[in-house]
Amino acid sequence: MHEWALAEGVVSTADKIAEEEGLKQILEVTVKIGELQQVDYEIFKFALEQLRTNKTAEAKFILETVPATLRCRVCGEKWRFNAEEISTEKNEAIHFLPEVAHIYLQCPKCKSPDFEIAEGRGIWLGHIKGTKEDA
Repeated sequence: MHEWALAEGVVSTADKIAEEEGLKQILEVTVKIGELQQVDYEIFKFALEQLRTNKTAEAKFILETVPATLRCRVCGEKWRFNAEEISTEKNEAIHFLPEVAHIYLQCPKCKSPDFEIAEGRGIWLGHIKGTKEDA
């Protein structure tokens, strides 16, 4: 279950940033999750709750999905990945291993299968809000 490893990374990174920024307590953490990242949000939220530290004890974790955007390497066209336009099996394959998207998808403008995933992969901290330590 990679949700636990991701949650551990989020909490430890939030703690590190809090330390660097002189935050006594973290109040809010916005986590950006790429649409193609294949994260089970319920497990991820549970893991975040269980892995709280002193600094994140009262933090509100806000999870935001970042839509997948594709960019054609041939003509430069950008378009959104739409899971509803393809079969369940193809969708599962793409979510499991996004690199196989080239087998199933093509640029809507020039029909090339040569494109890159411009957005919608990975997980990162979008924003951290906290209280400063007393000087």
